[in-house]
Amino acid sequence: MSARFVRACRLAVLLLLAGAVQAVPVHASADRFQIVGAPADRRDVVTWGSSADRMGDGVADRGYRLVVHTSVGGSGLRVRLSNAFGDRPVTFDSVYAGVQQTGADLVRGSNHRLTFEGARSITVPAGAVALSDPLPGRVPAATDLVVSIHSPDAAGPATGHWMAMQTSYVTSGDHTAEESAANWSETTGSWAYLDAVSVRPPAGTAAVVALGDSITDGWQSTTDLNRRWPDYLARRLAKAATDIKGVADEGISGNKVLADGAGQSALNRLDRDVLSQPGVRTVFLFEGVNDIKAHTGVTAQDLIAGYREIAERAHAAGKCVVGATVAPFKGWSEWDPGAEAVRQEVNTYLRGSGDFDAVTDFDHILRNPYDPERILPFFDGGDHLHPNDKGMQAMADAVDLKSLDCDNP
Repeated sequence: MSARFVRACRLAVLLLLAGAVQAVPVHASADRFQIVGAPADRRDVVTWGSSADRMGDGVADRGYRLVVHTSVGGSGLRVRLSNAFGDRPVTFDSVYAGVQQTGADLVRGSNHRLTFEGARSITVPAGAVALSDPLPGRVPAATDLVVSIHSPDAAGPATGHWMAMQTSYVTSGDHTAEESAANWSETTGSWAYLDAVSVRPPAGTAAVVALGDSITDGWQSTTDLNRRWPDYLARRLAKAATDIKGVADEGISGNKVLADGAGQSALNRLDRDVLSQPGVRTVFLFEGVNDIKAHTGVTAQDLIAGYREIAERAHAAGKCVVGATVAPFKGWSEWDPGAEAVRQEVNTYLRGSGDFDAVTDFDHILRNPYDPERILPFFDGGDHLHPNDKGMQAMADAVDLKSLDCDNP
């Protein structure tokens, strides 16, 4: 019996039950969100992404100069602005995109205004995201893109991404059109309101989205050098004979598969952060350690049920799904033999279940062969949980690139 047949049977049962029992799914409400602005285009492919979360209160008349690193190149650049966690509308009256020279200084002549259905301003309802019009011209792969935004009325809960591992810039007033860094002296380690960038690459090009926690988010990698494991993966894909060239990093530090906390759970944010991104062919799932080490009573079977739901929903959306084993973390303060037993049971499932189109064994790559419950010291970022730059690169190198290009289920 093939793995694909088993998945199809499970999905059929889920759909049958959904039709027979008129109950609201536990995760449905968090996944519903509105997209305003220019309509989506089938030619678009995500070139950069970052998971949205609540970020304190917005400030009126504040500007943000946000530095992001593209993966795939293409024409027709579009940005997605998020008010997913807002409790009121927020207006963006000036949005520009340019190329970083150094710091907040832009390459002269590269800064161009973005519009929204032809307008220079857009008001994004609470809980919604806004997609800009395509910008004429081409953005190369591996570009340090700078998106500058200004809101005259931001207030209430702001939306963004706390741990960017990238320096961006903040100012008072609207200086978005300026290419000089003169009015952008204040720095920030977070991204505000921007949650995705897409381009139109050559026909047939696709993307992979990495859904994960702080390891995927890049903690313990070097700030401003794009050394998260998805960054290393993007560099491999750029040189490889594959049409998967886009990479979106949808990691959130502290994130869990099953429970909200540090961001919405992977189950709750799957649609917005992953499945709604354009041009996605493959979902790469690498989460679970935070569920395990939190000692909230989560069992291996609980996690397995969560993994299966993610795989089934992604397959139902026509995506390939690659799973990754949970990496070792002995030496971290929350490690104990009970948590290790859950990790081992979960990894046994991941390696052999057939629920995924492929599995990458990060546990095998990162563990110390002389003490396999620990990360190899050469890869240890210092806290016995998060890999350093070398560990991040080893993870990316372990991904079988052919596994990302599976036939759609």
